[in-house]
Amino acid sequence: MDDEMIIDLYWERSESAISETSKKYGSYCRSIAYNILADYLDVEECENDTYVAAWNTIPPTRPKILKSFLGRLMRNIALDRYDYNKAQKRNNEFDILLSELGDCIAGQDTESKYESGYVAKSISDFLRSIDTQSRLVFIRRYWYSDSINDISVGFGMSVSKTKSLLIT
Repeated sequence: MDDEMIIDLYWERSESAISETSKKYGSYCRSIAYNILADYLDVEECENDTYVAAWNTIPPTRPKILKSFLGRLMRNIALDRYDYNKAQKRNNEFDILLSELGDCIAGQDTESKYESGYVAKSISDFLRSIDTQSRLVFIRRYWYSDSINDISVGFGMSVSKTKSLLIT
């Protein structure tokens, strides 16, 4: 089923919207959450919360790109769950990822910069200045939270080349 038809199901308040969304984008959403949380039970809860959020948001919102819309919902929900879980358990891979980003931003604390929009503008400017492959590697690492090994395999390059693309 194409995205417009799925969105129409949400607008009609048809419960099949959820099942069609799950069929088409379930694994995509789960991979985003798993890369952040590394816990299948948390991922399952986040997936369900994402479908509820989509149900509550469509309508009145009519997403232009359903996949990106769902990915953003899932990522935000997974990040909220990560914050909640952080006091009780740790996901070392995601902690490393956050520290990599924190090391890139000098000066005032990361939260203040994020709130002021500085980080978003800096990342956008940076992504516009690099080649396509480097941009895709960056997005896979820092948006989708893919491991360096997964990125290397996905792009058919060595781990050291992947690391060097992320360092530059």
